[in-house]
Amino acid sequence: MKVVLAYSGGLDTSVILHWLQQNYNAEVIAFCADVGQDEDLSTVEQKAKDSGASKCIVEDLQQDFARDYVFPMMKANVVYEGTYLLGTSIARPLIAKRLVDIAHQEGATAICHGATGKGNDQARFELTAYALDPDIQIIAPWRTWQMQSRSDLLTYCREHGITVEATEEKPYSTDCNLLHVSFEGGILEDPWEEPPEDVRALTRPLSETPDDAEDIVISFKDGVPVSLNGQELSAKNMLTQLNAIAGKHCIGRIDIVENRFVGMKSRGIYETPGGTVLHNAHRAIESICMDREVMHMRDSLIPRYAELVYNGFWFSPERRSLQALVEESQKNVTGDVRCKLFKGACHVTGRRSEYSLYKPELATFEADDSYNQADAEGFIRLNALRLRVSAKQNRL
Repeated sequence: MKVVLAYSGGLDTSVILHWLQQNYNAEVIAFCADVGQDEDLSTVEQKAKDSGASKCIVEDLQQDFARDYVFPMMKANVVYEGTYLLGTSIARPLIAKRLVDIAHQEGATAICHGATGKGNDQARFELTAYALDPDIQIIAPWRTWQMQSRSDLLTYCREHGITVEATEEKPYSTDCNLLHVSFEGGILEDPWEEPPEDVRALTRPLSETPDDAEDIVISFKDGVPVSLNGQELSAKNMLTQLNAIAGKHCIGRIDIVENRFVGMKSRGIYETPGGTVLHNAHRAIESICMDREVMHMRDSLIPRYAELVYNGFWFSPERRSLQALVEESQKNVTGDVRCKLFKGACHVTGRRSEYSLYKPELATFEADDSYNQADAEGFIRLNALRLRVSAKQNRL
């Protein structure tokens, strides 16, 4: 059989590549997706071939990731459980889609991933795959083999002559992409224990941030960030530059306990500097450009949209339907937002748009000719009617 393996060149996938050949007599095509994990991938192809892969495909998907996954999600202002901007979750459907695409191109009948049976990624990879190809075969070694730990994997490497750059010590696991970096497991599993200072990648320690605030201006067109400080940027470059700027000010770092799809709670340290600034700025431009009832209806769907992304239903009909509503809501969400970045916080200090629904002549506390304050009495009495009826009934 022919299998397409989601491959990184690390310990887990190096073992899996060999294991597939031994246990399935499989021809393995390795696939490595560059979604901005800030790793040197120049040696991945040769390493995969040296380990027995018939082919290794390395693709730079950063622009696709930002443009087609991150930004559409951000139009919905999606946040999972009030804090998590879904940095890891949103990368999985793109990787899984490319696994299926490559399987079709190469005539493979199966795909394989290295996600464990305890985590969320197994669902995200497999639900995506089945949504795109209901007949695809999926191999998930962590659910079937006898190995249970990193030590087991290292022993396997020694027994089979697999060269890996890894040690027994692994204080925590990390996952990084263009949108964020996450730290989980190991020394972080005690939710009371303060994370060590070195558990960071994209943000400076708060004590090392600049003592002067930094002002930036982000411009949006139909809900999409298109320029930073007057410079037009691609989706990839927008996130890259904002990560550097906001990370310098320790913005977007959170310590949370979340509810995994499989049922357990998990503690994680997440850094999403650029995404946090974009989230705040996007809400700010919406505040002057979006109709009240449209905004409230869209906001009522944020928890549902977030669950769909988190649980792996990006390619589901319900997520596509929600996206259609979101896209409609973003028409005319166009304009500029000014933010002040300082000591871990992103403060919105200004917003402007040619499509603004904010009218100073209506909002002013000064004398005006546009609003008859006496009209408010009838408005209030009509809205109070049911309350007054209920109150009278309760006195009986």
